[in-house]
Parts: sequence; structure tokens; C-alpha cells
Amino acid sequence: MYTSVADQTTDQLGGPLSVLVRQKRDHVKLNGLLEELRGTSGEAQASVLLDVYRLVFPHAFAEESVLWPVMRRVLPDGDELTLEVEREHQEVNELVTTLEGLEDGSPERADVLARLVEVLDDDVRDEEDALFPRLQARVSRRELQVLGVLWEAVRSIAPTRAHPVVARRPPGNVVAALPLSVLDRARDLVDHAVLRAPERLAPLLHGTSSVLARASHSVEVLPIMRSGEDPSTRFIGGRPPFPWGTVVVAAAAAGLAAAAIRSTAGRRS
Repeated sequence: MYTSVADQTTDQLGGPLSVLVRQKRDHVKLNGLLEELRGTSGEAQASVLLDVYRLVFPHAFAEESVLWPVMRRVLPDGDELTLEVEREHQEVNELVTTLEGLEDGSPERADVLARLVEVLDDDVRDEEDALFPRLQARVSRRELQVLGVLWEAVRSIAPTRAHPVVARRPPGNVVAALPLSVLDRARDLVDHAVLRAPERLAPLLHGTSSVLARASHSVEVLPIMRSGEDPSTRFIGGRPPFPWGTVVVAAAAAGLAAAAIRSTAGRRS
């Protein structure tokens, strides 16, 4: 019989450095954000969703890169267990991609958002009640701490947006980390700026965000990004070959947007 991670103390989970403590901390933050998300709309909803994305996607990426390979090695049914969670992660990616294409207030948006919250809740429960207690029973306290440090390091450089085409397993997701993380984090800055910037800058910032999104979507369809995936988590999308020109334009647009934001901040001060 296993005890849920949610019901264990920091010491029982391996101490502050343990990957289980870090996971539990993120799950508590996620629950708070999902509660905050309920009943929101417009810019308030967009702001909370950005915070959800910045928490959820690096968290899941680090799990898939660091934790799931260990679970597949130490548990006889590790492949089956982690594959189920990978499918949940894939559904989250696809739901967010769909959500970003829907107008605020559209009839489908509420249903997609409700399903997203449901899948995220299920994912937390599966990990805390089933996966992590099984891992805890198979590895030492020291190993949990080492995994925690590795997991944190990977999370700090992981992509922060939905990429449903990228493999949920190494080596594809590992190769994708650097280019997609750079593009995603630039887009995060621009999207946060949209919520605070003067209205006259909004078209420029929205355009910059769109260019960065197209650039990241082009990167993720490179064949190497799908290597190592399980067929059951494959997302098939017909997309054009990688346009290097888009990346150049994205970088230039991001620079112009940053200059505009600095100029506005300077005038205000």
C-alpha cells in the first residue's frame, strides 16, 4: 500500500532537495492557479493562463526528460505507467494549442478550458497517488535528491508553451529544449507586455507574439524533434518546412518590441 505524495511531509519525501518535494510544491501552485482561473475572462484569464503555461510545460518537460526514464528503468511496469502520463501531457499540449486559436467568449472556449482543467487535475492525482509513491519505494533518499537537482536544472531551461508535435521522450524532446525555450520565453515576455503596455503598442506586440509562435511551430516539426516518441502520443500536423527567415524576422521583431517597451517605460519615469 502506498501513501500519496500529497499526504507526506517534506522529510518523508526525502528532504527539501528531493524531486518529490519539488513536484508537490509545483502541484500546490498549480491548484491555486486553477482555482484563480475559474470565473475569469478576457485579460484576467489570459494573464492566469500565461502563469499556468510557465508552470506546467517546464514541469512536464523535466518529468519526461529526467524522471520517466528512471521509472522505466526501476519499475517492471514503468513504461506503461509513464506512457499513460505522457498521453495526458500530450492532451494538455493539444488542448492549449486549440485554446490559443479560439476567440475569448467563443462557445467552444469554455468546453476546452474545462477539459484542460480536468486533465491537469487528473495528471496531478495520477502522479501523486500512483507514480511517485512507486518511485519512492524503489530509489534511495539520496537518489531522490539527485533527481531533484537534475529536474530543477532541466526545468529552468525547458520550453514554456504547448508543442504537441514534439516527442514526449528523449532524444526528441531534449533536442527541442534549447531552440523552443528561447522562442517561448521571448514570447512570454511579449505576451506579458501586451497586458501592461499602452493600447497603441498592442498591435506591434501582438504581431511580435504571432511571429514568435510561428517560428516555434516551424522548429517543432523538424523530424529530429519527433525521435523517440511513442506512436500513441504522436500529434500529426501538416506544417511547412522550417523557414529560417521566420526566425530572423522574429528576432528583429522582438528587438523592436523590447525597444518600444523600454522607450515607454523611460517616458513614464
